[in-house]
Amino acid sequence: MQNAPSPGLQDAVLQPARNRSLPVVLQGLSALFANICGYILLALAVLVAAETLGRKLFSFSLQGVDELGGYALAVGSSLAFTTALIERAHIRIELFYVKLPTPLQMALNWSAITSIAAFGGLLAWVCFTILRDSLDYNSTSATPWATPLIYPQSLWYAGIVIFAIVSVTMALHATYLLVIGDGGALNKVYGPKEAAEEVKEELEDLARR
Repeated sequence: MQNAPSPGLQDAVLQPARNRSLPVVLQGLSALFANICGYILLALAVLVAAETLGRKLFSFSLQGVDELGGYALAVGSSLAFTTALIERAHIRIELFYVKLPTPLQMALNWSAITSIAAFGGLLAWVCFTILRDSLDYNSTSATPWATPLIYPQSLWYAGIVIFAIVSVTMALHATYLLVIGDGGALNKVYGPKEAAEEVKEELEDLARR
């Protein structure tokens, strides 16, 4: 006769792995941008396959798939910045982190998210200068299509701005948690993922397939 799983184990497995301390809209953005990136790469794969078959079988070329590939990588990467930030997908070495007292962990996690927010603001400002130069000089791509760069760069820059806004929003949220002294929530939301949390995410992904 098998023993019934304990309620604690059931809660650990069935509880959603997403951080409910984060605003729901941020969790929605993460899923939305992940899907958009997936569709972009899928469309690019179809175009590359069509280009390859066209050249091999019909001596025909679309004359621009490589250019579209560059735009897809730029736009997809800018959107993926936000997804990686919300999902805490950045690599963090926690060899000594787990041995530190909670107040020091709070300080490290707060400094990490505020540093990313500062970087996001700087990135948005620097990228704006690139976008402005393309507009001022009517820059076009050095390809047969001669695409005005302001169009793909606008999509790319929109992703950068969203990343900056989300990172600043998360930094403000972390600052609020730090001020009120909620170290548990701060370390839970902005600290590195624990092994149990990663297991729960994998089980959720498996259940959705």
